[in-house]
Amino acid sequence: MIKTDILIIGAGPTGLFTVFEAGLLKLKCHLIDALPQPGGQCAEIYPKKPIYDIPAFPEILAGDLVTNLMEQIKSFEPGFTLAERADTLDKLDDGTFVVTTNKGTKHNAPVVVIAGGLGSFEPRKPQIENILNFEDKGVAYMIKDPEVYRDKKVVIAGGGDSALDWAIFLADVAAEVSLVHRRNEFRGALDSVEKASELAKAGKIKLFTEAQVTKLYGDDHLEAVVVKYNDEEKGESYVEVDNFIPLFGLSPKLGPIGDWGLEIEKNAIKVDNSYDYQTNIPGVYAIGDVNTYKGKLKLILSGFHEAAVMCQSAYQRINPGKRYVMKYTTVGGVEGFDGSKKEAKKEVVQSIS
Repeated sequence: MIKTDILIIGAGPTGLFTVFEAGLLKLKCHLIDALPQPGGQCAEIYPKKPIYDIPAFPEILAGDLVTNLMEQIKSFEPGFTLAERADTLDKLDDGTFVVTTNKGTKHNAPVVVIAGGLGSFEPRKPQIENILNFEDKGVAYMIKDPEVYRDKKVVIAGGGDSALDWAIFLADVAAEVSLVHRRNEFRGALDSVEKASELAKAGKIKLFTEAQVTKLYGDDHLEAVVVKYNDEEKGESYVEVDNFIPLFGLSPKLGPIGDWGLEIEKNAIKVDNSYDYQTNIPGVYAIGDVNTYKGKLKLILSGFHEAAVMCQSAYQRINPGKRYVMKYTTVGGVEGFDGSKKEAKKEVVQSIS
């Protein structure tokens, strides 16, 4: 039985930052994640994708964000159970919880925090008859390493941020990039739409709007796709390619967590955001993209905030009646469990006579 103060389900950015906030309160954390390494989607799905809305980082790669978070929590010595899925939640007579994984590993803690992002994911695949034949043979539903596409002919399908961002990024990597969208208007950020349009005018991206990829051709590997226009008079285009990447998003599933007796709304866990992001089960919290409440914003930034607030509540639950006086890290510094301490720099004020 692995015992800890706070058991965190999900080792994505929000789960990792929870370790830091808990560490400031001298609370020990252990994390469970079905993936083989920490980082969640940022590490598994798009480690090389730039993120633009992390404070103080005008741009940071998702993988680098994970690396920085791991360095930030290093001195708090979190435990990890990786490549195992949290399956069951049981409450003991003493009020603590036991979470058992699909491999039988048991974890005991007075506080459980679900920070599993949107749960497990399956890509939304386009309805193309033979697309399964080309999976891992030129067809992929996510981009992990953009270098795979260097000097290749790539067709990306989709109209959201992922499709736009990767088309823009690969314009300087691939030999040829085509972006196909079934509508004329894109759903992504205005800045990305404008940048993609500029690259199209410069001949660095081929834009196919009001069109869809309908056929795939090739023997042992993808060789070409057919782009069919919505307007029958425009017909269709035969495009030679090395890779086809449909980016239509991912279908999230809560998995076994959905059977824990939690209040669920539209595949997300309802929480009390008026105080501490606790679920309908006292002692079980949900933070990050996995939760829902009025005004919820699914941003990493929001998850960081929720983690900080939740940890204050967890401290009171673990230490009932004990008063904690919050100290800013700029004043008190950061003291790790390993004995290390980052001292806050003292401001020296010198009077001038």
